[in-house]
Amino acid sequence: MDFSNLERFIDSLPGYGIPACDISVCIDHKEVFRRSAGDPPPSPDGRYFAYSVSKVVTCAAALTLMEKGLFLLDTPVSEILPEFAELRVLAGGGTYTVPATRPLLMRHLFCMTSGFGYNLTSAQLRRVKDETHGACPTREAVRAMSKIPLNFEPGEKYLYGLSHDILAAAVEVLSGERFGEYVKRVIFDPLGMTESTFDPKQTGELEPQYRFNDRHGRPEETAKTNMYVLGSEYESGGAGLVSTVGDMIKFADALACEGVGANGVRILSDASVEMMRTPMLDEKQQKTFVWDQLGSSYSYGLGVRTLVDPKGGCLMPVGEFGWSGAAGAMLLSSPELKLSVYYAQHMLNNKEAFVQPRLRNVIAACVSG
Repeated sequence: MDFSNLERFIDSLPGYGIPACDISVCIDHKEVFRRSAGDPPPSPDGRYFAYSVSKVVTCAAALTLMEKGLFLLDTPVSEILPEFAELRVLAGGGTYTVPATRPLLMRHLFCMTSGFGYNLTSAQLRRVKDETHGACPTREAVRAMSKIPLNFEPGEKYLYGLSHDILAAAVEVLSGERFGEYVKRVIFDPLGMTESTFDPKQTGELEPQYRFNDRHGRPEETAKTNMYVLGSEYESGGAGLVSTVGDMIKFADALACEGVGANGVRILSDASVEMMRTPMLDEKQQKTFVWDQLGSSYSYGLGVRTLVDPKGGCLMPVGEFGWSGAAGAMLLSSPELKLSVYYAQHMLNNKEAFVQPRLRNVIAACVSG
């Protein structure tokens, strides 16, 4: 394996407006490449908001409960979270609502086909913030989400939104533990991920966070805040994870190696990993799965992109899967190659559509000979 092209690509990214970045590549539990860039480069142990990479961890945690027989993909969410029994759907171009005619199922949460968008400023959530003086405990916030009208009937389309935050509340109820504590017990602690947390009060010192200013053509440092974390007691399954490159490569590596970490500890069955990366969208849903950085190469599984068609221009083998985050982080796992990647940067307005397709192709070429 020759990683010289990957080294050059990482070193080039500051020239494209990425102030700092860090990457780890593993094959079959062994780190084969590590590189950072920037002026100054980030700390090797730097902590970042993972943003939506959180979703992969949340879905993995939920699958551990499915392995215990606590739910099925087609279990109605209302059997776990009763407040979701009587949902309403926008109608008349959004001018009024009608009762939902289909039940919301667990698979709809996993697959982002629930009908819930990212309505973080809804009256329902504002009310919870006011009533809890900014704390927004997870269960109270998710109860409020159940009163937000759906954009469409459950299962009708793909729509990126609050589905995995709701899934985290289901994990909390099924496990009988706070969501973050359950994830710590079944994923973080077993894999030795000592720097990872969903607790908003335990984030510690973070790497500087930036936002790329399109008007001025440069990154500008911004506050180290996460708009998706609604309050001091809100553990966001969709975007609340704080972690390091060193920790997250352990998780990505386990997913690439049949659910087993480098220390020999299993966090998921091979069957669950396979289900996670299986394309789950039907033909109609697939038409609404539109991401510039993925093109036509990918479909969506249980909380992850999953490569289905190399004709879209991706050099990774079919079945590669993972997700990315709002500040530019990317998790990638390929069981075919036992390859795992975690790339971190901390810049909103993140240039993901430029960086990540190229990054995946450069890595694929480096490891394939």
